[in-house]
Amino acid sequence: MLLPRIIPCLLIHKGGLVKTKKFENPKYLGDPINAVKIFNEKEVDELIVLDIDASVNNSEPNYAVISKLASECRMPLCYGGGIKTKEQAKKIISLGVEKIAISSAAIYDTSIITEISEELGRQSVVVALDIRKTRSFLGTRYEICSHNASLAHNLDLMSFIKQVEEAGAGEILINSIDCDGLMRGYDVSLAKQVKKELSIPMTFLGGAGSLEDIQSLIQECGIIGAAAGSLFVFKGKYKAVLINYPEIEKKIKIFHSVTCLLYTSDAADDLLCVDLGGRRI
Repeated sequence: MLLPRIIPCLLIHKGGLVKTKKFENPKYLGDPINAVKIFNEKEVDELIVLDIDASVNNSEPNYAVISKLASECRMPLCYGGGIKTKEQAKKIISLGVEKIAISSAAIYDTSIITEISEELGRQSVVVALDIRKTRSFLGTRYEICSHNASLAHNLDLMSFIKQVEEAGAGEILINSIDCDGLMRGYDVSLAKQVKKELSIPMTFLGGAGSLEDIQSLIQECGIIGAAAGSLFVFKGKYKAVLINYPEIEKKIKIFHSVTCLLYTSDAADDLLCVDLGGRRI
């Protein structure tokens, strides 16, 4: 069966690796290629790289950068930023990227999801939605935004994610604008609401400040992708820049309540059902 995934998310702005707070004030951290090399050594589950300039500037994906990232990356790579057409998506996949993330293009016309999934397979198509909580006399609601949260769209979140799934998305990435970069924990309530509506995988991003935050998210939502930016590029109370990722022992602790299948030999059909603590069940 599937396991939860712990996924670093890297943001690219003006060619450099940055981190934001609530999608604002990008802080330069260094060279994204160097970060990828370090994550290779740490054997991360998956990596998400998002170009936060491309859609805002209405520019093409930077294929030269994507090619460098893909050639260095030794884990599954999801890339997003400026993808508007089937041809662009196909070219990115041909460079060695496993998944493409589309956002604003899917918001404006969900048929692009169908076109790309029919061309590449839905397992390669992630729809990334940036979500902001709003309050009024009618109560609390979640609005879908794009272009680095500068544009809000008059769409009902729960209805729209169903449309996205029906259109052929293989996965949904939910990014909490309100929690971005604050390192105070995920919006678990939002994650649970979205997960309840989906039958495809979900990855949730925004707010993780500790491994305990990741553990809480997984315990509440089950098998999902728990993505984080600040947690894996900063260290300590002064937030020194240091690429990091949990070792296997810490991952076992996070996943302790999740049952998995592990191979007991090199034969693909020789399986033993155990939990991550190594106990047979």
